[in-house]
Amino acid sequence: MNLANKITIVRILFIPLFIMLFPIYPDWLIEKSTLVQHLQSYGIYYASIVFILASITDKLDGYIARKYNQITNLGKLLDPLADKLLVTSALILLVNQHFIYAWIAFVMIGREVVITYIRVVASSHKIALQADRFGKIKMVLQVVAIAAVMLKNRPFSYFTQVPIDQILMYAAVIVTLYSGYNYIKNNYRILKFDS
Repeated sequence: MNLANKITIVRILFIPLFIMLFPIYPDWLIEKSTLVQHLQSYGIYYASIVFILASITDKLDGYIARKYNQITNLGKLLDPLADKLLVTSALILLVNQHFIYAWIAFVMIGREVVITYIRVVASSHKIALQADRFGKIKMVLQVVAIAAVMLKNRPFSYFTQVPIDQILMYAAVIVTLYSGYNYIKNNYRILKFDS
């Protein structure tokens, strides 16, 4: 396994840590542990740091794969899977804490389910589909929007009362829908196999 793929695996391993730091602890546990009380108050910030670090590794593994010619079919499958797991985990936790509406998560996760299905079908025919330009823009926008929502509109709230975090989230929904449409349109012929 090459370095780029190892970094992708590290991103996947960040996900359980992100979930554990996110403050969703039951009351009985909060009352019994000072550590959990601390995490209940500040865990969202720790979780945000882990989320951002994990997201940065997405750029790092892609850079290494291209620079050192380490692009593999495994990497083409693992990299988007790691992104989907990270973003999906964050969206579910944000809905659980009422930071975003459930329909936002439904749209974003639904898009990922459809695209993953297309990739699985392509993979069964020995075709590895890569993310396109709009898919990459979508990922960056989702990461920025999720981080801003987790940080409760910081640092934007220091300069303006405009809910930039929510605006970013709605923009991410629009780009998510468009990127899904564009991906299906561009790969339709590839996936139209003879029965």
